[in-house]
Amino acid sequence: MSRYRFVSAMKAESFPVETACEVTGVSTSAYYGWLAKVAAGPTDAEWHEALLINEMRKVHEHLDDSYGSPRMTDELRSRGHCVNHKRVERLMAEHGIYARDGRRRKLRTTIPDVSAPPLPDLVGRRFAPGEPGERTCGDITYIPTGEGWLYLADVLDIGSRRIVGYAMDEHMPTELVAKALQMAVDLRGGDVKGMIFHHDRGAQYMSRDFRALCTGHKIAQSVGHIGSSQDNAVAESFWATLKRELVHRCRFATRAQARRAIIAWINHYNAVRRHSTLGNVPPVEWELRFARRHLQAA
Repeated sequence: MSRYRFVSAMKAESFPVETACEVTGVSTSAYYGWLAKVAAGPTDAEWHEALLINEMRKVHEHLDDSYGSPRMTDELRSRGHCVNHKRVERLMAEHGIYARDGRRRKLRTTIPDVSAPPLPDLVGRRFAPGEPGERTCGDITYIPTGEGWLYLADVLDIGSRRIVGYAMDEHMPTELVAKALQMAVDLRGGDVKGMIFHHDRGAQYMSRDFRALCTGHKIAQSVGHIGSSQDNAVAESFWATLKRELVHRCRFATRAQARRAIIAWINHYNAVRRHSTLGNVPPVEWELRFARRHLQAA
């Protein structure tokens, strides 16, 4: 297409069309065919495709630039566009719309407490979505800031992939994970009897105070094997997403700045961001759909 434009530019400078076509390697008939098409304006199909590409750029730039073609397809469909996965994949490749990615060196945050009493693995790598409130997991990660590390503990509902509790501090004492768990308890209405909370064997989770908190709420603690990230794969996957989509793209001058950004991102993750494991719907919407199905079946 650029060669035809070059011929038009040369024509405007009073070069013969035949000469310009010969230089650019196109036939005069092909050039005049292109010129007639340009004069007629875009076809309906071209116009609709241009609108679709514009919508894709809006999603990528203003909603979530981590979307690959499957999530992009579902997002476009929810906005009223009739598209299939192959078409979206092709257009994304042609127009340079790629899901952002990034990895960095990991800092160790788990210090096993080998003296703590044993606990069973009640999850056994069964991470498929299911009823919200039955199985949860948690972990601790770190966020670099200009003031030093900001530690973040979370509680993730395995059934819906929703972040139901979190807490942040410049250190990572037992109180950090306890605050995150208490937030999850409060969000679920206070009665979480029988809920499983799966975590690693870090000293914070294995401490006497944290075990007492779980016992008080009748929460069953569950742990994986030492050094096995796959035993808590859902929690690890969430941290990878957080780092890729937020932390690796920002430089936080202060811990307060990082806190605000993380809270906003978690709200976005829960209510807006499409999750492939859930059929490309956000966790909050998935919980609402689950509740409706449960009521209809009752």
